[in-house]
Amino acid sequence: MSYLVLARKWRPRRFSELVGQEHVVRALTNALETGRVHHALLFTGTRGVGKTTIARIFAKSLNCERGVGADPCGECETCKAIDAGRYIDLLEIDAASNTGVENVRDLIDNAQYMPSRGRYKVYLIDEVHMLSKPAFNALLKTLEEPPEHVKFLFATTDPEKLLVTVLSRCLQFNLKRLDEAQIRGQLTKILAAEAIKAEGDAIAQLARAADGSLRDGLSLLDQAIAYSGGKLDGAVVATMLGTVDRTRIHALLEALAAGNGRGLLDEVAQLAEFSPDWAGILDALASALHRIQVRQLVPDVTIEADGFEVATLAVGMRPELVQLWYQMALNGRRDLSFAPSPRSGFEMTLLRMLAFRPDATEHTHAVQVPTAAQGRIPTTTASRAAPSPRVAAAAETQRVVPPPARLDAPEPAASVKAVAPHPAPAPVTMAAQIVTDGEHWLQIVDECGLRGPARLLAENAAFASHRDGVLRLNLTQEQMHLKSPSLVLQLTDAVSRTLGGAVQVRFEVSGARGETASVRNERAQDARQAEADRGFSEDPAIQTLVRNHGASLVPGSIRPLDAPRGD
Repeated sequence: MSYLVLARKWRPRRFSELVGQEHVVRALTNALETGRVHHALLFTGTRGVGKTTIARIFAKSLNCERGVGADPCGECETCKAIDAGRYIDLLEIDAASNTGVENVRDLIDNAQYMPSRGRYKVYLIDEVHMLSKPAFNALLKTLEEPPEHVKFLFATTDPEKLLVTVLSRCLQFNLKRLDEAQIRGQLTKILAAEAIKAEGDAIAQLARAADGSLRDGLSLLDQAIAYSGGKLDGAVVATMLGTVDRTRIHALLEALAAGNGRGLLDEVAQLAEFSPDWAGILDALASALHRIQVRQLVPDVTIEADGFEVATLAVGMRPELVQLWYQMALNGRRDLSFAPSPRSGFEMTLLRMLAFRPDATEHTHAVQVPTAAQGRIPTTTASRAAPSPRVAAAAETQRVVPPPARLDAPEPAASVKAVAPHPAPAPVTMAAQIVTDGEHWLQIVDECGLRGPARLLAENAAFASHRDGVLRLNLTQEQMHLKSPSLVLQLTDAVSRTLGGAVQVRFEVSGARGETASVRNERAQDARQAEADRGFSEDPAIQTLVRNHGASLVPGSIRPLDAPRGD
């Protein structure tokens, strides 16, 4: 029995069949129509977004027997051979398996010969970043001035690993991740063509799980068809993907909004029976909070319900509380790998949401004291007071806890109000100070009090941006080994303390960076060294020794007074 998987069966064969990537299609179409076709094209992007597909369509456009154009016929022998992967003048090379310089030399030697059948000899090198540095160097001259009948098409998921000299010789096209609506539309189209019945919720789950890759979405669709026996419904697809019913997310949010700790842990216990992906549940929780916040602040925008009642939850939750819980969900997702177990990390995230919740401020000192049977967190309202100057970096808010009851006092009823002995400060949410620029970041490095390897990581990181609670720092590829989880955690804690609020620190690889503390320290050290050399050589006694006694200074022997011993 021969079966062609959906990802291959439904691979686009014309530019008009591509999903997304309109910016790339437009540029290539114009180049083909005007005859301004560059000899080297580089397609970059994550897996399954169409890099190799676009390269094959481009090769057909160059060699179609009906002429060069943006719409190959798909019917001539050349187009059919390229679609079947057996066209002799289209050489597809897997750089992961052919990394050596000898492979590139064979390519260069063969490039000198005219194509056997088509107009152009096209070299399609997939995952080109896997080529070794000697292989790249051997390719440079041919890549810059190839024969007129040769075109190079490169595809890679990691363009940062390519040499700058290679990038400068290519036209680079960055392919975007597909959004859920695009993937959902293509899956719906394919299911209709395959005469397979599917529920909208099942298709939505597959599109979400594809994570921006249409190929991943089609692979998941193949798996779902096999798993369900040919009819896709939401419950079956959710079981296959290991995701939870979205109504469970609604139940979690309801328990949080009501302050019902017992009900919250009961929901977690029911979720644990399905052995779920706890990180995925936190993602779903953050997504739900995002929808709720949009409904609260921009009610005119259409929001997809996605299995829970957005309007009901939006009315019953304060906007600042939604923002706080969203940040906690993101932080809990990040710290899940450090927890003793995924479930305990998930539970602690929910309990943190339950514990740190700013209360509505009223001009009263009454404290609601429920009975233990209610299983709810007490709600405190107090008069407005000045905020405390000391804010812990790990907690986004402060909460007032009612004083313990006396042992000899009668047990209060379920709704009895007790008077607080002293006015308690109102809970305050403190936002972290924003790092404005590179100079401000260098000041933070000096003030945060880090030592050892964590200090080294901070000194080698350059400021990129600070928005929405995320501080982005740049490291070079050679310095990425400094970014261990423990050091990043130390740096995050120290920066959060210095800025007065919780901050997420994320690192990115960058070649062009701003100034770092390490570079500034080296420059200051060089200046001190130059000043020491100048001061020593200009000393009258030293000049007398040099002039009258033939003395000479040994290079590198002068040290500033503040230089460390042994330096």
